[in-house]
Amino acid sequence: MLATIGVERLDDLIAHIPAELREQARIKLDRGRDEAAVAAAMSALAAKNQGAGFISFLGGSYYRHYIPAAVRAITARAEFATSYTPYQPEASQGTTQAIFEFQTLITQLTGLEVANASMYDGASAAAEAVLMARRVLPKRHVVALSRALWADYRSTIHTYLSAQPELELVEVPFDLATGATDLSTLQKLANDKLLCMVTGYPNAFGIIEPLGQFAALAHQAGGLAIAVTAEAISLGILKSPGELGADIAVGEGQSFGIAPQFGGPGVGFMAARMAQVRLMPGRLVGASHDSRGNRAFTLTLSTREQHIRREKATSNICTNHSLNALAATIYLTVMGRQGLRETAALNVELAHEAAATLAKARVLPRFTGRFFNEFVVTVPDAQRAIAEGSKRGVIPGIALKRDYPELSDSLLISVTELNQREEFPRLRDVLASAKGRD
Repeated sequence: MLATIGVERLDDLIAHIPAELREQARIKLDRGRDEAAVAAAMSALAAKNQGAGFISFLGGSYYRHYIPAAVRAITARAEFATSYTPYQPEASQGTTQAIFEFQTLITQLTGLEVANASMYDGASAAAEAVLMARRVLPKRHVVALSRALWADYRSTIHTYLSAQPELELVEVPFDLATGATDLSTLQKLANDKLLCMVTGYPNAFGIIEPLGQFAALAHQAGGLAIAVTAEAISLGILKSPGELGADIAVGEGQSFGIAPQFGGPGVGFMAARMAQVRLMPGRLVGASHDSRGNRAFTLTLSTREQHIRREKATSNICTNHSLNALAATIYLTVMGRQGLRETAALNVELAHEAAATLAKARVLPRFTGRFFNEFVVTVPDAQRAIAEGSKRGVIPGIALKRDYPELSDSLLISVTELNQREEFPRLRDVLASAKGRD
């Protein structure tokens, strides 16, 4: 492989990094040390990481939640540790049943009739939903994309649609007062050219969008409504997208038993109406019976180009994300309907308590719209607030200036059940201190 790419050593691949930096990164261990000694040395090295004791209020489409021990215990079993597609049902009943249960749980959460599997993540699932809408309504071409959708989701949709020049992507602004997608702009786009409306639920600012109104507008124009959910815990307490009229519901299932892990991998999900089941991408697992009459599971309606002629394929989704789907399935099964609702309610309660604590120091919400477990506050210099927090062991949130220049004085704060109430005064002091220095 080295000869093929034209280098002599592996070190040549990182030769562009200055030598002094490479030397600092080298782990200095004496040769010949036994496994126990190496493990102890690595643990001691890891303990030096400053971030281990930080209080975190990071969110922005990936979230920290408690993961029940059962999730790790079951997903660690060797028979599940594969990304290989379960083509042979006689040898893959455990994997196919797990995917089937995942699909069932997603339909219950989204209020829709059918769900698929093997969406890579929430962003690509959202892009696949737009392409699916195109298959449902091939004569329409305008995609109304909320600007209050997460930046990585929007950029992924832009990338997918760059190969579809016949589609017109219109970014819909958000209301600077409420933080929700601007309804008046959507009304102007609701005509016979509209293919679909794509909105977050909740959106990138944590605001709970009026999804029912958007769906009604889309349907009046003959288009489709696509709901996108990155914080899936919210579906434990919010009305389901299907109940509010969404035709396709997609999102990220990372909150269901999967650690943030520096931003991935996650598990995307997609649900839709049964009438459009043959136009869905990815895989679907169905329940049937074997020759002896026993219940059995198998892949069905897998309209990928590996299975059928390329021109009739709905996608080229290849990698099977069934291990992460299994984690989500176990999490939802262990939590149950009541447990998920209680966790969602606790997230709402803690986030609003945090907002109230900040308000006492005149660190106020940027938007007036209702929010779930994330909210935006106004701080004169968000980057300074983050720098101040690093000195005090607090990660206060995400500065929004890069993705939203008009919100250069805004910080996105996420609060989950892993945040303790006694952490809120520390967050308040950090933001108040940063604000007082202007």
